[in-house]
Amino acid sequence: MQYNTKYPSQGAYACVGCGQPLYYAKQKFSSGCGWPAFYDGVPGAIEERPDADGSRVEIVCSKCKGHLGHVFKGEGFPTPTDSRHCVNGICLSYEPSAAQPADVAEVPAELRLPEIPA
Repeated sequence: MQYNTKYPSQGAYACVGCGQPLYYAKQKFSSGCGWPAFYDGVPGAIEERPDADGSRVEIVCSKCKGHLGHVFKGEGFPTPTDSRHCVNGICLSYEPSAAQPADVAEVPAELRLPEIPA
């Protein structure tokens, strides 16, 4: 793993389509589903749209409208929002030097997996 991107504490994840920052590293957590999960996004960077059948809520990049995945709410995760942005990893680019505000809450330790040694 080139940048230790599983659960870094610094940096941000950007949209591969347009480069807009979408998620701060501290917002990422292990939901157990195998897809990257975040409890929230960069303010204004993500739009929510109900799926046509009304069963799920799609998330897209607010700048280029690229599909990111889906958001699920009220699942009981002990995160600041109890929301899970389930994102297709191919949509994200990790930017290790990207700034992240100091007030972004980190998820509880039990929701962060240890890094795999390189």
